Amino acid sequence: MPRKMLQFTHLHQRQPEKRGAAERRKDFGEISTAFGASQAGEQASRCEQCGIPFCSIHCPLGNNVPDWLMLVAQDRMEEAYAVSSATNTFPEICGRICPQDRLCEGNCVLEQSTHGNVTIGAVEKHITETAFAEGWVKPVLPGAETGRSVGIVGGGPAGLAAAESLRRKGHAVTVYDRHDRMGGLLIYGIPGFKLEKDVVERRIRLLAEAGVKFETGVEIGKTVSFAELRARHDAVLIATGVYKAKPLGINGADLPGVHAALDYLIAQNRRDLGETVAELDAKGRNVVVIGGGDTAMDCVRTAIRQGAKSVKCLYRRDRANMPGSKREVAHAEEEGVEFVWMAAPEAVTGAKKAEGVRAVRMHLGMPDSSGRQSPVAIEGSGFTLASDMVIAALGFDPEDMPVLFGAPELKVSKWGTVETDATLMTSLPGVFGAGDIVRGASLVVWAIKDGRDAAEAIHRYVSAKSAQAAE
Repeated sequence: MPRKMLQFTHLHQRQPEKRGAAERRKDFGEISTAFGASQAGEQASRCEQCGIPFCSIHCPLGNNVPDWLMLVAQDRMEEAYAVSSATNTFPEICGRICPQDRLCEGNCVLEQSTHGNVTIGAVEKHITETAFAEGWVKPVLPGAETGRSVGIVGGGPAGLAAAESLRRKGHAVTVYDRHDRMGGLLIYGIPGFKLEKDVVERRIRLLAEAGVKFETGVEIGKTVSFAELRARHDAVLIATGVYKAKPLGINGADLPGVHAALDYLIAQNRRDLGETVAELDAKGRNVVVIGGGDTAMDCVRTAIRQGAKSVKCLYRRDRANMPGSKREVAHAEEEGVEFVWMAAPEAVTGAKKAEGVRAVRMHLGMPDSSGRQSPVAIEGSGFTLASDMVIAALGFDPEDMPVLFGAPELKVSKWGTVETDATLMTSLPGVFGAGDIVRGASLVVWAIKDGRDAAEAIHRYVSAKSAQAAE
């Protein structure tokens, strides 16, 4: 049934129904049920159709959100999918894991006017799942082959987004990844309760059906030299992401029982994929996760589901200054996580293994260079949290790419990120960069944007090579 827009005056905001916390704690399935057609249409009809769509402006991909909300409200679902997928390679993934409260929904005019934002993420998920159910999502098959070849190093969101765009233009595309599956952090880093693995695998199958070739277990610099990779292809894209854990930097950080967040999350995601993984299980343990970002939230909520005896999140600032999604914090609290705000670790205690985390209370002082108030230790406020499993979730740094690839001429920044010019080309001709390895650890939606942009730059580059060869 077609609906009129601007229905926020009498339709209240409704999020998809969440499963109860007690039920969620028992499995790694997604926590929310999907909108039905009627619910999605009603919630979409709340959109104001703003003249200046702040939702689109604050979306890294510039999604045409008001347009596809209107189409959903009018039950024109196939058109809604066409508009949604025109700017987003993986709308079914972004609808699930984007921090909409910090991006499109957080900047919705209805949110600012206290009516409650349009539930953009849930509607986006509904559009794409409807499209898959109806058979509207097809492999992207090019009209003609260009005869040019592109190699992509990294099968995460940036690499896969670039692969789809390049294949669409008719280029032969091969994606290399050192892991045994494609997907990068979508598969190995993000827990199933946020993104079930079959959602990612479904999209990867579509890319394979479109003709994208995937080679797993390939370590550039070991399995294949970087020079050989460049010789195989007309252009190369580095989209490896960033995997190296930021160091904890306190005494006792090397004790058994102290783990990097990604190692911990990978172990559980492998279990979800059907593998047997004995180590890194929080069952019966007193877990302390150090950090306040989305990765920390993934860790604490994973530990709850593994049956930890207690789970605490230690963060040196307050709730208002926490970098992670406020929704994720709320979900964690509902599931039984205890937050220890305004406290920083000083040491991991224990003689032969982790037994606790010694911490100190903090207060917020003067702003630092980023504008955030700096945490300052309160003298004499030390305390200890009992913990036989400590997880460091302080973020990620790039690996040493010139050394890893055996390419000392590859220029990197002082932070270790790969440097690119305005065309997204690195210091090496024909070698481009995209995603976290260029911008630093960031959101999946930014990686998709970077991958799409890099694909356009690579297309221009190889097209120019073809034109020169034809002269």
